[in-house]
Amino acid sequence: MVDHMKIKLNGTEIELPVIEGTENEKAIDISKLRAETGHITLDNGFGNTGSCKSKITFLDGEKGILRYRGYPIEQLADNSSFLEVSYLLNHGELPNKVELEKFEKTVKEPTLPVGICDLLDDFPKTAHPMGVAASAIVALSAFVPRENLDITKIDKDEVLGQLMESISIIAARFFRHRQGKKIIGTDPNLSYVENLYNMMFDEIPSEKVKKALEVLLILHADHEQNCSASAVRVIGSAQTNPYACISGGISALWGALHGGANQAVMEMLQDIQDNGGDYRKALDRAKDKEDPFRLMGFGHRVYKNFDPRAKIIKKACDTVLDQLGVSDPLLDVAKGLEKVALEDPYFVDRKLYPNVDFYSGIIYRALGIPTDMFTVMFAIGRLPGWFAQWRELAEFKGSKIARPRQVYMGENERDYIPMEKR
Repeated sequence: MVDHMKIKLNGTEIELPVIEGTENEKAIDISKLRAETGHITLDNGFGNTGSCKSKITFLDGEKGILRYRGYPIEQLADNSSFLEVSYLLNHGELPNKVELEKFEKTVKEPTLPVGICDLLDDFPKTAHPMGVAASAIVALSAFVPRENLDITKIDKDEVLGQLMESISIIAARFFRHRQGKKIIGTDPNLSYVENLYNMMFDEIPSEKVKKALEVLLILHADHEQNCSASAVRVIGSAQTNPYACISGGISALWGALHGGANQAVMEMLQDIQDNGGDYRKALDRAKDKEDPFRLMGFGHRVYKNFDPRAKIIKKACDTVLDQLGVSDPLLDVAKGLEKVALEDPYFVDRKLYPNVDFYSGIIYRALGIPTDMFTVMFAIGRLPGWFAQWRELAEFKGSKIARPRQVYMGENERDYIPMEKR
């Protein structure tokens, strides 16, 4: 028996079906509300609105749960590789050895077209890497066969492989270009993560650094219907090619309230350091309602408990800092801020714990990655998740073009006033 919710508007009563997900999430299906009542719902920021049914990622913010295709993020971070997780997100199951080898080959085979390499070299070295990445990914569509732009003919795994390899080359190439260093090509004998690191730093990462990067990319791979995933789906709902959709996802991720948060964390830490390095004073300012100062990297819009990704990445952070033995005043500020905040009743009572952005920024800085590259590293991890979201949308037979409604609050009808009478 299907549950319904009854509502009464202007004397008319209608029933709206209640949909229940596999994790007992409940939603009221309002798809016929406007047709039957003339009313729409208003939900600023879509915090209470479900835009789709999805089988990819489950998130429970109250309990601090994150699962990809049913697998707890903790198990994947401990045991899996980024490529294996990328396959899982896009195919629904963990790959066997043959499937993983085939997928890895698909990711390693593409090379970046010469025209894109020239484009990257022409960007000013002062350009923000996120703008470069978004531009280069959408430009890539001009260098692929036309059938790869037709979503009815596309080989989805082939395009996913090309996009994953391309974004790593784009990020690494621009990273070295802006420093005036020799460009390092891909090495077929290296894993995806090893290749990325080698293209950036011209050296193979240690096992501990490699594992930390694997964990970072896995934790960033998908996060349900966030801003950038929703952007990918909205663009894709117009049957737009995946290159343009992924470029849109990168642009959405760029924002300071989304993927740019890890950059904002480092900028906040730098500000604290520039003003004497007193992180205790920064905590006091954050607690002062009259002070506009905001503590970045603490708390999360969705998680009302500890961000499960933060628990995992904290271990990776400690491992990397311990192995590298980096001496950096900014990292000292970060560690001090973390320790004091975790003991401060104000933050503990409000469950304002350090989130994934706080720790990821620390790791990237310790590795020698500049602050404005942090969000590109995030994008590399998120790309297979975006593609999985696009893929699910493209394969859903009942898919419709996204077209939200609005409540108009402007002027009523009025007559045009000639220029001489204004």
